[in-house]
Amino acid sequence: MLRTLDIRDMLLIDRLDLDFRPGLNVLTGETGAGKSILLDCLGFVLGWRGRAELVRKGADQGEVTAVFDLPAGHPARAVLDEAGIPAGDELILRRVNARDGRKTAWINDRRASGEVLRAVSATLVELHGQHDDGGLLNARGHRALLDAFGGYDDLLAAVRTAWTARARAGKALASARAQLAAVKEEEDFLRHAVGELDKLDPQPGEEADLDARRRQMQAAERIRADVARALQALGPEGAEGAMRDADRWLQGAADRADGRLEGPLAALDRALIELGEAASGVESALDALSFDPRALEDCEERLFAIRGLARKHGVAPDDLAALAGDLRTRLAALDAGEEGLARLEADLAGAEAAYQAEAARLTAARQEAAARLDQAMAAELAPLKLERAVFTTQVTPGEPGAEGTDTVAFTVATNPGAPAGPLDRIASGGELSRFLLALKVVLARGGDALTLIFDEIDRGVGGATADAVGRRLAKLAEVAQVLVVTHSPQVAARGSHHFRVQKSVAEGMTTSCVVALRPEDRVDEIARMISGAEVTVAARAAAQELLAG
Repeated sequence: MLRTLDIRDMLLIDRLDLDFRPGLNVLTGETGAGKSILLDCLGFVLGWRGRAELVRKGADQGEVTAVFDLPAGHPARAVLDEAGIPAGDELILRRVNARDGRKTAWINDRRASGEVLRAVSATLVELHGQHDDGGLLNARGHRALLDAFGGYDDLLAAVRTAWTARARAGKALASARAQLAAVKEEEDFLRHAVGELDKLDPQPGEEADLDARRRQMQAAERIRADVARALQALGPEGAEGAMRDADRWLQGAADRADGRLEGPLAALDRALIELGEAASGVESALDALSFDPRALEDCEERLFAIRGLARKHGVAPDDLAALAGDLRTRLAALDAGEEGLARLEADLAGAEAAYQAEAARLTAARQEAAARLDQAMAAELAPLKLERAVFTTQVTPGEPGAEGTDTVAFTVATNPGAPAGPLDRIASGGELSRFLLALKVVLARGGDALTLIFDEIDRGVGGATADAVGRRLAKLAEVAQVLVVTHSPQVAARGSHHFRVQKSVAEGMTTSCVVALRPEDRVDEIARMISGAEVTVAARAAAQELLAG
């Protein structure tokens, strides 16, 4: 709900502070007093196009501030949240128009772009008049309006659920088809790669184990060669043979050496015994170090095969087993692909049939609701001097989606036999406002978050028609805040809050101001609207009668 509107240095307004209330707020005043200026200023703060000439003569800039109540759950909160702007119990919109045409906007004291400002404003105010380019005239919203009028939320929920299932089934089928097509292109590679991997059957950690075994066997081979050479050096062809030759030669000379060789011979005997023990130990060690060279060859062959296959596939050796599993899965998908596609195609066909069935039920409900809406509109149009007009809610086939398969459009023919068309193309300005009023009354529901503004909705009508307009505005104001600019005393009398716009001239400067009228002031204002500048006794009596209802 719009609570306050503060205007500074805009057009004919020097400074103006307005407080609005729930219900029907009416603005009246003589022609040229500046009623449209209020709407221009309100539209400016809501994000409509500003212009340099909006700034009051002599001022550097104009400024408008609007404060709205923002209850929990209000649609504006979602827009603010998406824009990263904190939301409280009230929403403050402020916009400045500089003399050079530059415009700056704030929402709750945060700088905001024009796009964000307009998105927030769309949840706050709906204007029907010269600036009306959305709201009920926006054909994209007609389906949602009809659905709200129809009250078949369960059918809508069923269609959304069926659409989600249909989309999920279609996505699964498309994914399977894409996967199968990709797999078919690499079928030869897959079969060859799986064959290689299955034949080798590499295991995680195997490459490291083989490398360690290979290193051990290579080290053992080098050690055994050295030990074998040492054993040969100790044997009959080496140290043992030389020592026995020395012993034989010394034995032959001992008889002639007068005992001088007994010590060396004894030492040599001991050395031969030690040498024999050493050779025996070396031989035992050599036996312990023996291995099958074929085992090393086998180890190296498998190690190199694993490493080569890992390089070929661009993975770590330990990942070969996982790669084999993935390739087998892809190959299995290829082998079972056609069968899987058939099942997914059947799933999609079932989901499509279920969606179409739910959508058909929704279409029938919409057609029934459209007929009821057209009847309700016909009842509203006659009192509004639109008895020759025919309002039609068209429900036609459209693109399937989460909201069903229908396109909904509100059309009107202003005269019998005339072609029907969109409201804003067929109806004149005054007719359009009354059409929208009738539609708003029919569609009205409690808790409407929008403030509804009607600009001279009574243009070109009077008497009973103007009274009918006033009654419907008052009825609409029971469920939403309504602001109306009017020249009709019948409409003004229906207001729960009355403001008079008046113009004055001081020191060569023209200024517009707005006065909130007390009950006794309302009699004078409505009497002026009836009789003109000269308020007669009869006009006052008529005004009192109108106010009495």
